[in-house]
Amino acid sequence: MNIMYHSTRGGDPDTTASRAILAGLASDGGLYVPDFIPAFDLPLTSLADMDYRAVAYEVMSRFLTDYTADELHYCIDHAYDSKFDTEEIAHLHEADGAFYLELFHGKTIAFKDMALSILPYLMTTAAKKNHIGEKIVILTATSGDTGKAAMAGFADVPGTEIIVFYPKDGVSPVQERMMVTQTGENTHVVAIRGNFDDAQTGVKKIFGDEKMAEDLLKAGFRFSSANSINIGRLVPQIAYYFYSYASLLRSGKITAGDVINITVPTGNFGNILAAHYAKKMGLPVGRLICASNSNNVLTDFFRTGIYDRNREFFLTSSPSMDILVSSNLERLICESTEGDVKKTAALMKSLRETGRYEITDAMRRNMSDFYGGCADENEVFEEIRRLYKKSGYVIDPHTAVASAVYHKYTEETGDPAPTVIASTASPYKFTRNVLAALDPKYESFSDDEQFDALAEVSGVAIPAAIRQLRSAKVRHNTVVAIPEMEQSVRDILHI
Repeated sequence: MNIMYHSTRGGDPDTTASRAILAGLASDGGLYVPDFIPAFDLPLTSLADMDYRAVAYEVMSRFLTDYTADELHYCIDHAYDSKFDTEEIAHLHEADGAFYLELFHGKTIAFKDMALSILPYLMTTAAKKNHIGEKIVILTATSGDTGKAAMAGFADVPGTEIIVFYPKDGVSPVQERMMVTQTGENTHVVAIRGNFDDAQTGVKKIFGDEKMAEDLLKAGFRFSSANSINIGRLVPQIAYYFYSYASLLRSGKITAGDVINITVPTGNFGNILAAHYAKKMGLPVGRLICASNSNNVLTDFFRTGIYDRNREFFLTSSPSMDILVSSNLERLICESTEGDVKKTAALMKSLRETGRYEITDAMRRNMSDFYGGCADENEVFEEIRRLYKKSGYVIDPHTAVASAVYHKYTEETGDPAPTVIASTASPYKFTRNVLAALDPKYESFSDDEQFDALAEVSGVAIPAAIRQLRSAKVRHNTVVAIPEMEQSVRDILHI
């Protein structure tokens, strides 16, 4: 059955999956959502016999219905190959009674690789399908991981340019170094003097600028996005939740039909929304545990029905979650209104103009499978330390947020369901904070000494992404003020 996509705000006509992927963001500022969520109509028992590529095909083919089977297989086979350091692609590690879904085995050792390895192939295939002649300009804001993963995926891909904005003091040293050393003649990195929300708002403003769009087309360019606002980012993420269920089936930890819970460290809301879509497709999922750090706007939202970004912004040890405007929540808002795009548009207008909105009781009931919880910095460091002492397993601060909130949830509810925790980054990406949590003696170590120490403590070899940083040269050093973002894009593209 063919699935079409429409804007959450109702201003765009329905479009195909490939055209929605090319556009990234709808012209009215809304996000593309499918007209309906397709059912996963294969027996759950069949999952146990599938490798990651097979699971990805079965999930993605149900959403991206205007791609042929050959086109999808081409995209999947080229994305999920030897660039991942494990044949499983997404390894499931059991520790202290939970199952940590390791989504960091790609080139940039963070979960964004899982979707951004395939997005360039989905996008270039879409351009060919739709006879697009303009060069595609990927314009993206990052809180640390998306930017590097997107650049690694799009570097030197013919017919594309990629421009990444990031908050100058809002990412970890390793995240920043990974971005500013990125190779590729078509890659461009710009730091802004502001936080991630400023970067994301600036990018959305550029997308919505009609004069900019007109100038782009005249110069032979068109914008698209690699952020999770792009449906081509979101759909591939659904696959790894199905794969985690397949792994549990294969290992005998569950039988087909058993209900699991899923815990996700959440910033921009795309990763946990993918888990929600997996549930709507028919994956047996009970609660979706939305874990926030000190920037706990989502926790308050799920507990009160009020979204309010008018609060103090914290820079934390989990910078990819340092977000007060969770863009993908708009998709859930639209769904909870049962498709009332005018209501969704009004709520988003209120968020823009006042920084807050409140949903109805009926909308809250429609998202009752979500549980919101948060962990502050002390709790994050304590969870890294506790889990290591208990099981010898080392996790990064983002995963520690999820792990800490998972334990709060079980203590509060007594829910015994097997739980998959999305482990979204390698501890090597946040070595200094991880080691500080384990033992203060490491604080005086140099970066290289810390990498070596983490290898010894964790028993996990230093990933190639980290080894390569030791000799990588800085190629990008532009820093701009927020109002200068549009001009920096024009300068890069010479328009």
